[in-house]
Amino acid sequence: MYIIKGREGKLGMWKYIPIPLGFFALMILNYLMTKTQNIDTAELMKQQIELMGKNVFFISLLIPFLIFLGGLLFWVKYVHQQSILSLTTSRKKIDWGRVFFTFGLMAAFIIISTLIVYFMYPDDYIINFEPIPFLILTIIAVILIPIQTSFEEYLFRGYLMQGLGLAVKNKWFPLILTSVLFGVMHAANPEVEKIGLIIMVYYIGTGLFLGIITLMDEGLELALGFHAANNLVTVLLVTADWTALQTNSIFIDVSDPSTGYDILIPMLVIFPTFLFILSKKYKWTDWKDKLSGSIPSPVVREEVTKA
Repeated sequence: MYIIKGREGKLGMWKYIPIPLGFFALMILNYLMTKTQNIDTAELMKQQIELMGKNVFFISLLIPFLIFLGGLLFWVKYVHQQSILSLTTSRKKIDWGRVFFTFGLMAAFIIISTLIVYFMYPDDYIINFEPIPFLILTIIAVILIPIQTSFEEYLFRGYLMQGLGLAVKNKWFPLILTSVLFGVMHAANPEVEKIGLIIMVYYIGTGLFLGIITLMDEGLELALGFHAANNLVTVLLVTADWTALQTNSIFIDVSDPSTGYDILIPMLVIFPTFLFILSKKYKWTDWKDKLSGSIPSPVVREEVTKA
């Protein structure tokens, strides 16, 4: 069972407090500064991009995640004295086949669906492809995007999922809470300002989907692959001037963002379809226990004294 792998380190529930508390304090501070100082996030990003260029600005957004991921893994290894393997999966070794399967599945979906929409609504897109800037972007993205997405997965579906599960001794509470916190983390994104709070449904729903596949598959591998593909392929293929990650992508979306099908399709069609495919491929069973069952107490071994 994935959650109880957290017991392989030296327990102490206080150890689970500093990392998420520090991270969310940064997120809240950023959000409050934006709101209280009446900062136009989109305009500020536009100024920074004009000053630095898109690729340098892109790097500046992602470099902090290198520090975050390194800090989290250091804390787990040396404070919890837990192996990174047990934080990643319940298997004897990381199953890279699972990572690459969901990566390929999600990448194919994004590419195909984007091309379909482009050919249906060509006026909504501008072809932005420039070989050299795009090549530089690709190198940067291939290196830094997996670091960014891995930090988020290790923090929410790994560290917090295990810690909360061990604390409350069930699975449904960490599944729900980590999904909500994953959504809250995106509250300061310019997409929220542009589209409205309704987009939080998408963010929380995405967190819920990633949490479900983590618990059902007893490991982070599928979530790591899916999340990396979602962010990496998106920043390379299509961006817009109102998104958090503006890059030298192949297409620029110039349409007005909507709050309708863009949110409903992932929730009602894409995520259930992916769950169906993954459940058949990996032969998932016992959904109720894996998603809402209790966490068994550790077995206490009594010493037998010889007479």
